[in-house]
Amino acid sequence: MKRYQNFINGEWAESHRGPRFPVFDPSTEEVIAEVPDSGAQDVDRAVRAARAAFDSGPWPQTTAQERGRIVFRLAERLRKESTLLAELESRNCGKPIVEAEYDIADAATCFEYYGGLATKVTGHVNPVPDNALSLTLKEPVGVAGQIIPWNYPLLMAAWKLAPAIAAGCTCVLKPAEQTPLTTLEMANWFGDVGLPPGVVNIITGFGETAGAPLVEHPEVNKVAFTGSAEVGKKIVKMAAETVKRVTLELGGKSPNIFFADANLEAATDGALFGVFINQGEVCSAGSRILVERAIYPRFLEMMTAKAKRIRLGPPLARETKMGPLVSKAQFERVRSYQEVGKKEAKLALGGGRAGDFARGYYVEPTIFHDVPNSARIAREEIFGPVAAVIPFEGEADALRIANDSPYGLAAAVWSRDIYRALRVVKALRAGIVWVNHMQPTYVEAPWGGYKQSGFGRELGPGGIEEYLETKQVHINLNEQPIGWY
Repeated sequence: MKRYQNFINGEWAESHRGPRFPVFDPSTEEVIAEVPDSGAQDVDRAVRAARAAFDSGPWPQTTAQERGRIVFRLAERLRKESTLLAELESRNCGKPIVEAEYDIADAATCFEYYGGLATKVTGHVNPVPDNALSLTLKEPVGVAGQIIPWNYPLLMAAWKLAPAIAAGCTCVLKPAEQTPLTTLEMANWFGDVGLPPGVVNIITGFGETAGAPLVEHPEVNKVAFTGSAEVGKKIVKMAAETVKRVTLELGGKSPNIFFADANLEAATDGALFGVFINQGEVCSAGSRILVERAIYPRFLEMMTAKAKRIRLGPPLARETKMGPLVSKAQFERVRSYQEVGKKEAKLALGGGRAGDFARGYYVEPTIFHDVPNSARIAREEIFGPVAAVIPFEGEADALRIANDSPYGLAAAVWSRDIYRALRVVKALRAGIVWVNHMQPTYVEAPWGGYKQSGFGRELGPGGIEEYLETKQVHINLNEQPIGWY
C-alpha cells in the first residue's frame, strides 16, 4: 500500500489536518493506497503557492512558446508512462484495462492539443471612430481552482490542466476522493517537464472539507467543476460571494433516439455502447433509449440478446467489457435504482448484483422497457449500467420525450434519412448531438451542456478561452488636448 501526500509548490507535503483516508480497489474492496484528508489550511497553502507563482517568479515571464513546450513534454511523459498509469487507473476506478489505455492516450492527446494552442491565442484591433488605436488583448485569468470527478480521473485532469497551463494560469486541482492516484503520480513529473513550483498544485480530500474552501478562497479567480448538478448548484452559490468565473460540466440523462429506418445492427450496438461503456459511469451516457414503435419489439430483442454477451470481470483482464462500479456508495445507489425500476417498468435483463463475484462492486447490465418518461429511472441520473427503453410514435413524439428533461448534455439520433436527422439535431436541446454514433469525444470539438447540465465549454479552442480574460487597450493618437472644458 502506497502513502501519498499533497503536491504543493513543487514539493510533497503532508496535510495540516493530520488524518488520512483509504483508497480502494473496487474489484476486490481492498485498500491500495492512503492519501491526505486535506482541509482549509491545506487549500490556503496551495492557493497561496499558485498565487505567488502567477504574480511573481518565472511563470509570468514564461513565453507562450515555452508554455506550449512544457505541455508537450508532459504529454510525452504520459505516453512514456502509459502502462503504469493505465494499470493504476484500472485498479483505482474499476474500468477495464483496455478502456483505461484509451483514456491515458486521450489525456496525452489533450495535452498535445493545448500545447499547440498555447501560441495561437491572439487579440485583435478594434476599428473605433476616433484617431486612436484600440486593441483587444487576451490574458490569463489567474489562479484556477479545479475539481474533477472519479469516472475518468486522469482524462478529466487533462481537460482542466492542459488549457489552463497553456493560457498561463496557475492551478489548484482537487481530484475525486475515490480516484486520486493517477493524478498524484503525474505530479512526480511536473519538475522534470519544466513546470515551475506552484504552477500546478494537487490536494486530496472531500468536497465539504477541501472542495468548498477551494471554491470560496478569495485568491481563486476561476472555478472549473465536473460532477453532479446538485454539487454544481452549491458551487455557483459559493463562488458568487467573490464573483468568480465558473464553468460547470454537470450531469446528464441523454436521449439515444432510434428511428425505424436505422441500421438495426449498428443501432443496437450503439445503444449498448452508449449506456454500458465504463459501467455506465458516464455523464453523457445514452441511458434514455427512445425507439420508434415500428421496430420496438425487434430492437429490444436484439439489444437484450447482445447485452447478455457483455463480459463482466476483473478490470485488468483484457477480455473484460464491464468492471465493478467505483465504490460501495455508488454500488448501493445503482442497486437502489434497479429496485425502483422494477416497480416502474418491465425488466428485460439484469436488475441485480452480478452473482459471479464474491467480492467487488459488480452489478448486472440492466435493461428496463416500456418505461414511462415520468419514471424516476427515465428522469434521474443513475450513473450506472441501467437502460430505460422508451417507445415513441414519430418524430414529434420523439422530440417531445427527448427534450422533456432537466438535463441537456448530449443526445444521439439514428436514421438513414438525413433530412429528418438534421431536423431533429436542430430541435434537440443538448450541447452535443451525435448522428448514427454514440459517445465519440474529440479534444478538437467543444464539450458542454444546456439546462442543468451546466454552462461554459471544455475542449476545442473554447476550452482555452475559459481561462482567458479580455482586456481593451485604447491608445490616443491625437496629440491635441481633449478640450472638454
